[in-house]
Amino acid sequence: MSSEQRPDLVLDARSVTKRFGGLVAVRSVDFTIPFGSIVSLIGPNGAGKTTFFNVIAGVYELSDGEILFNGETVIARPRRTWAEPIYWFVVPTILLILAVAALLAGIGIIGHLLFLATLLAIIPALLVALTRPRWYVRMIGRTGIFRSSRPNEMVSLGIGRTFQNIRLFGNMSVLENVMVGMHSRMHANLLDAALRLDRHKREEEAAVNDARKWISYVGMAGYENEAARNLPYGYQRRLEIARALASEPKLLLLDEPTAGMNPVETREMTGLIARVRKDLGVTILLIEHDMEVVMGVSDRVTVLDHGEKIAEGSPDEVRANPQVIEAYLGRGAASA
Repeated sequence: MSSEQRPDLVLDARSVTKRFGGLVAVRSVDFTIPFGSIVSLIGPNGAGKTTFFNVIAGVYELSDGEILFNGETVIARPRRTWAEPIYWFVVPTILLILAVAALLAGIGIIGHLLFLATLLAIIPALLVALTRPRWYVRMIGRTGIFRSSRPNEMVSLGIGRTFQNIRLFGNMSVLENVMVGMHSRMHANLLDAALRLDRHKREEEAAVNDARKWISYVGMAGYENEAARNLPYGYQRRLEIARALASEPKLLLLDEPTAGMNPVETREMTGLIARVRKDLGVTILLIEHDMEVVMGVSDRVTVLDHGEKIAEGSPDEVRANPQVIEAYLGRGAASA
């Protein structure tokens, strides 16, 4: 899918539309995120913010539009997918034809072996179709077949996220939760793990050390062995960020990271968000209802209302926008 690319943008969303039946949750939204910036997305409840987030993260397929990440189209309406099964069955089909030909020619042993090979070839073909490795995605893309990236693929590309409602593995330790975030960056396979080969051991040791580093970075040193469900609420929010950072994101999506926090916790979380950008160079997209947080850390603010973009600009410009005041902020917030 050929599109003009802007090298200064980590994410470029173009005419994004998402429909659920007759309901249009997001309508033709253009949205860009420059490298190294903190961009906030605000709006009243039901404005379409989380839906837009989920489109970027690969959870929802677009109804229309496209999204480029690092200059590459990763989310768009699927096209020519009817032809994709040809790739899955081309090798088994060739083997089947050869098997039939061998049997017709009276070469029974070879024919039966080719039948067996046909059955065995179907298994890796279906595994490739399910797992969609990058070489496979590139291959079908070159022939004009396109499918939007899935959430796991978006993580591999470099998009990490947290959730509006905390989604931790409650029975797992803090350390184990962070190590889950590293999964997309690890290379040891099932055989390495089963046989405890050196590559698996080295990678696991490195993962433990890296996980401890991220736990310390978010201010939770000493909690490594604590079950996630036993953590205070504010620390659970921090743990989600540590897990997302462990995936080595280029873009970090934070969905209401200060929701439910007291003022002290909110200030600490705001400081952590700013530090992630400053220390790690990670670009951040933030959904947040706390206007003090939004106005304090954002380089740019975009406002949605009923699925449409109604304003965009610096925090001061958005705060003074009459349409935003009417739809969301209110007179008190605008004059604060």
